[in-house]
Amino acid sequence: MRKAVCPGSFDPVTMGHLDIFERASKMFDELIISVFVNPAKDKAMFSMEERVSMIRQATAHIPNVRVTCFSGLLNEFCEKKGARFIVRGLRAFTDFEYEFQRALLMKEIDEQLETVFIMTNAKYSYLSSSGVREMVYFGGDISGFVPDCIREQVMARGKQSLKR
Repeated sequence: MRKAVCPGSFDPVTMGHLDIFERASKMFDELIISVFVNPAKDKAMFSMEERVSMIRQATAHIPNVRVTCFSGLLNEFCEKKGARFIVRGLRAFTDFEYEFQRALLMKEIDEQLETVFIMTNAKYSYLSSSGVREMVYFGGDISGFVPDCIREQVMARGKQSLKR
């Protein structure tokens, strides 16, 4: 069985993420979408549990997707899940530079782990979770940027942030 892990903070999950999930799910028998805490990023808009729930809603139509969360080292998580592949989405060349370095590090740590890069659909190349958070904070319309099934939840959180 070919298993892959698609790790990310997904805060919140966007249509660009969903595009990568849908395409990666066709390449593997099982795609494990893994929400993790990224210490390099600022305070999260949503808890890990909320992000897992939103991704489950957004991917309910993809039968071979599992959604979970983890903290710790990615290579150890992959080993625990029996996954030999890591899926990473790329939006631009700057993403590639960063992800290429990470892939080389993973290969150095565990030579059996392969990183699979999937280029984002051009219509989502500008889209990021941080951009969505900024739009929400300022009351912008995020239709088409996040899956419809979670749009109201994301907007409600933005309104809560404005009240603080």
